Amino acid sequence: MTDMVFLLLIFFMLTSTLVTTNALEIQLPKSDATNVKKANVAVTIDEKLQFSIDNDLVAPADLEQGILQAVKNNPEAVLIIRADQSVPTGETVRVLDIAYRNQIKVVLATDPK
Repeated sequence: MTDMVFLLLIFFMLTSTLVTTNALEIQLPKSDATNVKKANVAVTIDEKLQFSIDNDLVAPADLEQGILQAVKNNPEAVLIIRADQSVPTGETVRVLDIAYRNQIKVVLATDPK
């Protein structure tokens, strides 16, 4: 009986290391990561907390509808968040939440090294 428990313990320990969580696909600041090759929709948040979708200014209340309109023709589109360094984390999380609720892949844009 002890051998069976030991074998089960080893099995679950090995299989748990193979499971990865893909909650958020983000690129960390100052990275050498490659560019995304899919259709992109860029959401920019500037230092004045103004939102723009593909260079078109959008009111914060209309942000979700604007993102959904931009990705409506391409379900494989990737949402790229381009946030200024001075933008509070809460504003970036607002965009991440919109992407999560609507099952849109999202990455955080960074400057290359």
